Amino acid sequence: MNIVILRLFHRKSRDKRVTTHCMLVGRAFGCSGMYYCGEEDIQLHYTLDKVRQNWGGNFFLKYIDEPKEFIKGWKKKDGIVVHLTMYGINILKLEEKIKKLYLEKDLMVVIGSSKVPLDFYKIADLNIAIGHQPHSEIAALALFLDRIFSGKELEMEFPDAKFKIIEENHAKRVTKTPESLNNY
Repeated sequence: MNIVILRLFHRKSRDKRVTTHCMLVGRAFGCSGMYYCGEEDIQLHYTLDKVRQNWGGNFFLKYIDEPKEFIKGWKKKDGIVVHLTMYGINILKLEEKIKKLYLEKDLMVVIGSSKVPLDFYKIADLNIAIGHQPHSEIAALALFLDRIFSGKELEMEFPDAKFKIIEENHAKRVTKTPESLNNY
């Protein structure tokens, strides 16, 4: 099944790096795409285009106006809504349930930027805490996805990538993929 992210209440001046990093984590860790609301930010779309051109994949990014209506529509299509928050039930208690749900239904992972109104807690199927202390939504998303995919996403490769990292302990090596060499 698919996992998508819904980033709530993006603020261009304050959240551009955090929202970008949520998008990058989602892409690298196996999500299909990310929706966001708040302020529409064309720079996010340009950043994703550059990443996809060089590193491959078909991760999408879409702006939405009405997040509550979007969530309700998702649920009407039998999707599951998971809200990551420090106030929810600890992931350790729900990990197996979430893995089973992922095998049966599409998941939407909701992450906030500014304070998330109580309505979103009520509309979510599950409010999941990655610990009960203040933390980053980037870290929460990465840990959640790693739990869902049991680490398999860490070996994922995108077949249409132009570049590939060569594993090294004491160096940084990148090579062009054979497919990209054919395009020059």
